[in-house]
Amino acid sequence: MVNVVIHHIIMDILRGRSIYNDEGISVSVENGRISDVKTAEIPPDAPYISQGFFDLQVNGYAGNDYNSPGLSAAEIRKIVELLAASGTTRHLATIITGPTKRIESNLRTIAMAIEADSSLAEAIQGIHLEGPYISAEEGARGAHQAKYIHDPDFDEFQGWQEACGNRIKIITLAPERKGALEFIERVSRGETVVAIGHTGASPQRIREAVEAGARLSTHLGNGSHSMVPRLQNYIWEQLAEDRLHAGIISDGYHLPAAVVKVIARTKGLGRLILVSDVAVMGGKEPGVYQWDGIAVRVYEDGHLGLADAEFLAGAGHLLDRCIAQFVRFTGVRLSEAVKLCTTNPAQFLGLQPVGKGFAAGIPADLTLFRWKPGADKLEVEKTVLNKGVLYADGKAVKSNVEKP
Repeated sequence: MVNVVIHHIIMDILRGRSIYNDEGISVSVENGRISDVKTAEIPPDAPYISQGFFDLQVNGYAGNDYNSPGLSAAEIRKIVELLAASGTTRHLATIITGPTKRIESNLRTIAMAIEADSSLAEAIQGIHLEGPYISAEEGARGAHQAKYIHDPDFDEFQGWQEACGNRIKIITLAPERKGALEFIERVSRGETVVAIGHTGASPQRIREAVEAGARLSTHLGNGSHSMVPRLQNYIWEQLAEDRLHAGIISDGYHLPAAVVKVIARTKGLGRLILVSDVAVMGGKEPGVYQWDGIAVRVYEDGHLGLADAEFLAGAGHLLDRCIAQFVRFTGVRLSEAVKLCTTNPAQFLGLQPVGKGFAAGIPADLTLFRWKPGADKLEVEKTVLNKGVLYADGKAVKSNVEKP
């Protein structure tokens, strides 16, 4: 690997095994774009080269939270840097159920940070609003606070879109709430994807939501009741609906291996997206922490749960684990699993050139990692996004995340 700096022109040459065809390649990056791709001789243990991973659901990580009352640009930058260690270069900042004014304030903060820093704009491809229009029932609401949950309000949503410069790309809601179908129809006329999640809806209401324009299932199988009707339930209905893509958390804690395999076979890999749903307590030492009034336990193995209930409280792991676990559970090729958090989410949201693979002229969005069959996670060595290195040699790098 060679790094050459000439004036303001940065060249980075990455060598490894292409994730797409397993061949040795050399990828040259200049001024933030791929300038050349060549075949290359590589050693048997060379790392894989892939597009950087794209996570549609990031709430926060390691004490940094998109939902914190005092969200700052520095905290947002830190999230970007921390995600890079897992190979994730791009994501949707996820705002969950909370006080209305705080939601608006944090949306503004994210937008201002993106507008002030082009590097953050590259890393944060938009916002996922998860709530507050969800089910208030225990289990279905997950770790969302019931006191802030309410029925959909299109004017309120429009105000939030204005606050963040129309950056809300996905909104997750429960279609059984009063006015939800009309809300779905109105939102779906624009560019925001309506997702079904944290719901207790009947199969009939799920079908009506899809007819109204819903296109995605948010972390299918999770954010659900501990007991559901055996055959007539909202999980089966979403699983069978070909017009719905499905996001799943395949970290080994949110869904059993058999369930992941069934979802993959039923949905098909083309309609499946791996997400982390990582939360603020992810990556912290084991113990019980307070998260906006909710007691969350970080277990020894790193997964998160409500301290006083059986339900999970967001995720503690990132896509480097989700990819490896998905391969273990389903037996698909590594290259197929990687597409579920690179090409698939980019194409689903209509974002380009994210999702095109390796080609001269496109922005550099790359990760180098090692993987052994059966391993719990990938071993990420380096991530590159456009004009800078985000992570290398086990630590965050003075990167393209500029400080104003």
